[in-house]
Amino acid sequence: MKTEHQKAQKKLGETIRNKRKEHGYSQESFAHQCGLHRTYMGAIERGERNISLQNILKISYALNLKACDLFKTADL
Repeated sequence: MKTEHQKAQKKLGETIRNKRKEHGYSQESFAHQCGLHRTYMGAIERGERNISLQNILKISYALNLKACDLFKTADL
């Protein structure tokens, strides 16, 4: 059974994936844009990683969003 934190990670990861695709990035090019490794980005998008604030900010900046808007879109 998934905890609430795991469900939130999954929702955020799915939101990041959807926004990345809306912007036309491949996972690899987006990870590079964020300064993160492709496999780490994949784990984020699958909801397997608990991302630090620093990495959330890198991702939101690359998507041209405020971090709070990323959380709002994920309904968190």
